[in-house]
Amino acid sequence: MIILEIYWKVICRYGHVGTKREIHVSRYLQTPSNSNLMDVVKMVAGMPGVKKGDNILHSIVGARPITKEQYLKGKAEEEQNLYLQKLKSYHKTIANKIAS
Repeated sequence: MIILEIYWKVICRYGHVGTKREIHVSRYLQTPSNSNLMDVVKMVAGMPGVKKGDNILHSIVGARPITKEQYLKGKAEEEQNLYLQKLKSYHKTIANKIAS
C-alpha cells in the first residue's frame, strides 16, 4: 500500500483574545507523504490568527500524525468550533472588502 498523504492533529496557539492571552485550538491537516513536522509547523505559522511569537515553533503547542478516520472526525469538529467559525467569517469579510 502506497501512502499518498499524512494526516496531522496540531494544537495551535491563537491570539486576539486579550493582552498576553491565547487560546489553544486543535487543527486537522493533510499533507503530502513526503512532509515532515517542520513542514507542518511552517504551514501553521502562516495561518491567520495563529500566534507568531519569537520563532516559528511558538505557533504550536503540539503535533502528531493521525489516521485518516481521526482526521475526518477532527475536520467535522473544526466545523463546530465557534472560535474558528468567527475567524473564518472575519477573514472572508476582509477579503470581500479588498475585492470590492
